[in-house]
Amino acid sequence: MGGVGGEPIRFYPVQLYDTKGEPNHTMVVSHAALSGETVNIPDAYTAQGYDFSGTKRFDAKTGYHSQSFLTVPMSNHESEVIGVLQLINSEESGAVVPFSTDDQQLVESLASQAAIALTNRRLIIQLEELFEAFIQLINTAIDDKSPYTGGHCARVPELTMMLAEAVTRTRQGPLKDFVMTEKDRHELKIASLLHDCGKITTPVHVVDKPTKLHTLFDRIELLDTRFEVLKREAEIEMLKKTACGIEDSEKAEIHADYAARLRQLDDDSKFLRKCNVGSEVMPEAAQQRVREIARYQWHNAHGERVNFLSENELENLNIRSGTLTAEERKIINHHIEVTIKMLESLPWPRQLKNVPEYAGGHHERMDGRGYPRGLTREQMSLQARIMGIADIFEALTAKDRPYKPGKTLTEALTLLGKFKLGGHIDPDLFDVFIREKVYLQYAAQFLSPEQRDEVDLAKIPGVVAGDG
Repeated sequence: MGGVGGEPIRFYPVQLYDTKGEPNHTMVVSHAALSGETVNIPDAYTAQGYDFSGTKRFDAKTGYHSQSFLTVPMSNHESEVIGVLQLINSEESGAVVPFSTDDQQLVESLASQAAIALTNRRLIIQLEELFEAFIQLINTAIDDKSPYTGGHCARVPELTMMLAEAVTRTRQGPLKDFVMTEKDRHELKIASLLHDCGKITTPVHVVDKPTKLHTLFDRIELLDTRFEVLKREAEIEMLKKTACGIEDSEKAEIHADYAARLRQLDDDSKFLRKCNVGSEVMPEAAQQRVREIARYQWHNAHGERVNFLSENELENLNIRSGTLTAEERKIINHHIEVTIKMLESLPWPRQLKNVPEYAGGHHERMDGRGYPRGLTREQMSLQARIMGIADIFEALTAKDRPYKPGKTLTEALTLLGKFKLGGHIDPDLFDVFIREKVYLQYAAQFLSPEQRDEVDLAKIPGVVAGDG
C-alpha cells in the first residue's frame, strides 16, 4: 500500500502524541520514532509496556498471528528521525521466532541506508519545488511590474501543455508518433514558465505603453493645454480686431472666423485623441493630417513661437499600428535575447538541458523570418514550435492588454489560420490545435463569455476539411 502501484494506505496513522499533547510511548512505532531507539519484541502477546491491542484486533479480523516485532527508527544525516522501519514475524524453518541480534544489526544498517535514500529524494523534491518557486517569483516580479503581461506569463504555460498533450493524443497526421515522458513534460513546463523571463529588464513605460504618447504619463494632456493656448491666442486676436471701430458686418465676419477656428481646434483635438489610442490601423490620410496639425504655431512657456508637435510627438502619433515606435518595438523584442542569455547562462541538469531552446524559440517563424535568430521550422524542436502557437493565441485572446480588447475565438482562429498559410506557425500543430479542439479547452478556462462565440471552422483559413 502507498507504493508505486498507487494502492491507497488503509491503515490509520500512528499518533506520535495523545490528545493532551503528551508523547505517545505506548505504541512501539511511536516510541521508536520519538526516542530514536530500536525496539525488538520476541512476542507481542506476552510483551509488557506497549499497547498491542490494535495488533490483536487486526489478527482477529484477518486470521494472521503477529508475534515477533523489530522496529527500527530511520535517522538522517542530522540524526533526525524521518521514518520507522518495522518487520513482523521472523521465520526460521517455517516457524516464527524472535529477531536475532544479527537480524537487528542488518535491519538497522538497512534502515540507515533507506534514510539516506529517502533524505536524498526529499532533497531533490525540495530543490525542484524551490526552483519552480523561484520561477514563480520571477513571473510575480514581471506581473507586479506590468499587470498587462503578468497574466500572459501564467496562461502561456497552460496553453503550451494543453497543445503538447493534444499532440500526444493525436493518432493521425505527421505528428502521430510524438510522445512525452513525465520528464519531457516537466522540461516543457519549466521552459514555458520561463519563456518571457527577459521581460524583467524591459522598461515599464514601454511594456505598459497604453497610448502612443504615453511615457511616464500620457502626453495627450500637454496637447490639450496647447490647444487651449491656441484658443486664447485666437480669442485675443479676435478681441484686438473688434476693439477698434469697425463696421458690424466686418465684426460679424471676425466673430464667424473665430468660431470656425474654435471648431477646427476642437475637431483637431478630438482627432489627435483618437489617433493616440492606436486601436486601429492608421491610414495615410490620417497621418498627413497629423503632420499638418504638427505645423501649427503656438507660444511656449518661454514666449517662443514653435511647432505645435515636437518631432517625437509627431513620430508617436503617426505610428501606423499599435502604440509602439520602431525603436520601442526593438526594446520589446530585445526581451527574448535577454531570456536566451539568462537561460543559457544556467548550469541545467541533463533532464532540463533543452529549456533554453524551447523557451528561446517562441518568436521564430517557420519560414525563417522570425527573431532573434531567424530559425526555420527544420531548425526548431517541436516543443519550441508548440510554444510559439501558445504565445500567439494567448496574446490574440488576452483581454487585459491596455491597447486592445481580447479577440473572439473566431477572430483569433482566423488570424492563426492566416499565420499558418503565411509560414508564421507550424501547419501540423495548427491542424492538431483545431482537430483536438485545444482552442475550446483553453477558452472554457480563460476566455470571457463574450469571447466564446460559435466558430464556423469552414470559414477559418487553413483548416483542413474534416478537422473539427
